[in-house]
Amino acid sequence: MRRTFSIGKLVGLLLLLGSTAMVLWSQQEELFPGPQLLVLGTAQDAGYPQAACIKSCCARHWEGNEPKRGVVSLGIHDPASRQLWLIEATPDFREQWHTLQQREPGKTQPDGILLTHAHMGHYTGLLHLGREVMGADSVLVWAMPKMQQFLSQNGPWSQLVELGNIVLKPLEADRATSLGTGLTVMPWLVPHRDEWSETVGFVIEGPRNRVLFLPDIDKWDRWDRDLAEVLRSVDYALIDATFFKNGELPNRDMREIPHPFVEETISLLMDLPTSEKSKVYFIHMNHTNPLLWQESAREEVRKMGFHVAKEGMIIDL
Repeated sequence: MRRTFSIGKLVGLLLLLGSTAMVLWSQQEELFPGPQLLVLGTAQDAGYPQAACIKSCCARHWEGNEPKRGVVSLGIHDPASRQLWLIEATPDFREQWHTLQQREPGKTQPDGILLTHAHMGHYTGLLHLGREVMGADSVLVWAMPKMQQFLSQNGPWSQLVELGNIVLKPLEADRATSLGTGLTVMPWLVPHRDEWSETVGFVIEGPRNRVLFLPDIDKWDRWDRDLAEVLRSVDYALIDATFFKNGELPNRDMREIPHPFVEETISLLMDLPTSEKSKVYFIHMNHTNPLLWQESAREEVRKMGFHVAKEGMIIDL
């Protein structure tokens, strides 16, 4: 017997097939999520609390009222390739690699590490890759030319190169480096105290989002890019918030450490549309910066349309 379908039945079947396909796609997205960026630390190079600090800000931790904050670092996880990358190798490398490693428990070392510059909070964690600890094998370390030279010509870092614990890979300003599977990282040169190396920020781009990571820079007017225009070119911006305001270090001439104050950054961007301001996540906070340990300060910043980065924050790439 020949079977026929009514128009109504045909439409119903197509709708059923369509909904089934949507369910399967949804399951696939859940089983195989895209690459993600993980915030592994938010504090300035010396972490929180800071050595020798007897101020009330650090006392909050010693008295049990505030948790430790890790030094600024990001992780990248690509489930498709099962690869893990670190951005910065900090003094908190041990804990930060452990956190990232949970995404791929079988991995014993990162697939690669990208470095912004040669200040203590951004590269000294490389020591954990050496013979005294992990005895890593050929971990790729991407760095700018002066940074590569610094690592290869000065111990103990040069020993990591000589023993094959790390393999130095070149970065070039304004040129994207592929991490595979649709992930790229592009370094942008920024003005900063460059005693040992250049300083860069990274534009990290995946299939869904473009993220600026700029933990260290001198005053915004010393940069050859306009911050408002930069914001228009990205979806998220994790930017330097070392100090909240002038006078934060009463015994130091803050002109010698000319990070842009959070107050200055907010003033510079305040007239932008909310859609642009909301891209900003302040990061790399000194132990004296109340955004690191005071919820009321963070709430005030949020009311003005900005955000404060938190450890454990995840951004889809």
